[in-house]
Amino acid sequence: MVRSRSLPWALVALASAGLLALLWAAPLLWALATALRPEHETVSAAFHWLPRHWTAEAFAKVLASGSVLRWLFNSAVVALLVTLLTLAASLGAAYAFSQLRFRGRQLLFALSMLAFMVPFEALVVPLFRMMNALQLVDTYAGVILPQLVSPMAIYVFKQFFDAIPGDFRDAARIDGASHFQVLRHVYLPLSRNIVWAMGIVIFIGAWNNFLWPFIVIASPEMMTIPLGLTQTEDAFGVRYAQLMAAALLGGMPVALAYVLFQRRVTEGLLAATGLHG
Repeated sequence: MVRSRSLPWALVALASAGLLALLWAAPLLWALATALRPEHETVSAAFHWLPRHWTAEAFAKVLASGSVLRWLFNSAVVALLVTLLTLAASLGAAYAFSQLRFRGRQLLFALSMLAFMVPFEALVVPLFRMMNALQLVDTYAGVILPQLVSPMAIYVFKQFFDAIPGDFRDAARIDGASHFQVLRHVYLPLSRNIVWAMGIVIFIGAWNNFLWPFIVIASPEMMTIPLGLTQTEDAFGVRYAQLMAAALLGGMPVALAYVLFQRRVTEGLLAATGLHG
């Protein structure tokens, strides 16, 4: 009886999920269909969901131009370094706030959490002035350094470290391990799934970041892919197939990263939400 009553709601939930998936996938499928059309079909008055003549010419022209490959390389360098350095800094800070006892610890943690309340847009001007004073404008360092602080990662790691029994740390310390070794050999293996989940989130955020690269980058050679895509109209003219091809190439690494590490991300998010359960 209970099962028969729950069946209509299950069907409604399934239909709703299918509709949401279709709404999400439709623009992506349209972009792919546009990228696989000849250029003259993209401006045709007659509507066709699928290309009449399939071709990968737009992808070939975009890759042959060289600019997109350079932008992809810049995005990869920035996103990977931001991810690795942010994880290292956040893990160290979280371990200090969770396991070490020093004067001002609570105050410093509260100040770091206040960053949640300050939008990045409010920091753009002082950050740019700082990068300009350090002569880091239009450099990798200028793009990367302001993105290294992640209060969310610090908070998640600290909450997880708080839940690990202190006996593990004490046993390692008695054996002569330094705090760095305790973090590396005890706490890091236990939090591997959460580290992977936060790493993917940070990587995607750094890859898709548009505002800060737009502010600090001046030369086309240093542009990341989100910023470079705004220049494709100047490079290619009004050529929609090539615009869609460049956009798909720009989003492909992020999609592949999520697909490859989906299980670890799911496990990490479940472990993180389980902290408060």
